[in-house]
Amino acid sequence: MDFSLWTCAARGHETYAPVEPELAARLHVTTPAGESWRCLRCGDFVPGEPRRTGPADDAPEVPRGHLLRDRIIMRLLAAERVIRGIVFILLGAGVLKLRSSREHWKSNWDKDLPLIRQLADQIGFNPDHSKIIRGIDKAFTLSPHVLVWVAVGLFAYAAIELIEAVGLWMVKRWGEYFAVIATSIFLPLEIYELTEKVTVLRAGALLINVAAVVWLLWSKRLFGINGGAAKYYAEHHSESLMTVERAAVAAQAEEKTVRIATHRPH
Repeated sequence: MDFSLWTCAARGHETYAPVEPELAARLHVTTPAGESWRCLRCGDFVPGEPRRTGPADDAPEVPRGHLLRDRIIMRLLAAERVIRGIVFILLGAGVLKLRSSREHWKSNWDKDLPLIRQLADQIGFNPDHSKIIRGIDKAFTLSPHVLVWVAVGLFAYAAIELIEAVGLWMVKRWGEYFAVIATSIFLPLEIYELTEKVTVLRAGALLINVAAVVWLLWSKRLFGINGGAAKYYAEHHSESLMTVERAAVAAQAEEKTVRIATHRPH
């Protein structure tokens, strides 16, 4: 999949007209249909006026190629973190609601539990072996003070997930570090849960988090890995189409200077 073309189709081309004549000549062509400017993302020439214009130094560094692919992956991770955050916010709100009217909820639970057991028997499921059922029963025995702390813990975890999501979605360097540290902290807990019981949900969550940590460490060159921050920023700068074209203009100017110096009479 060409992520550059896919993104341009969804968001439109990113054309830019630099004020420097030599550079503008490399990004501009004239056709029978009118002028066209080269897209800084996909590299195609797009008919019509450029979206923006100004000095080359002010041109945006538009991600393209594998850098654009990495950005899409990071935003998918951010969306997954948002979903997690919302789930834990809802759980925290549920715990607070349970605290405020515990007797009412316990009465309804005791009334509905026999119906749940009948349905479970029909599908061959034993509710007594369900960790969720045992967890709900245990929640009714907790004091209001403990329930408040449980809700605080759930909201804190949700906040961590949402901060991760913001940093990853905005493709910020601090977001990459925060995501790796926060995700790594909870990996031992997820591994411990698998030792108790292996489920598809637990195994899938662990695989996603391990893959996310390894991928972020390597591809984003965190903590000095794979070249570190210097190579990270150099790669982003060198992948910019405007940077490539500026380097080509500089090379042509240097070649021209060398040619003139070579043919100059002594």
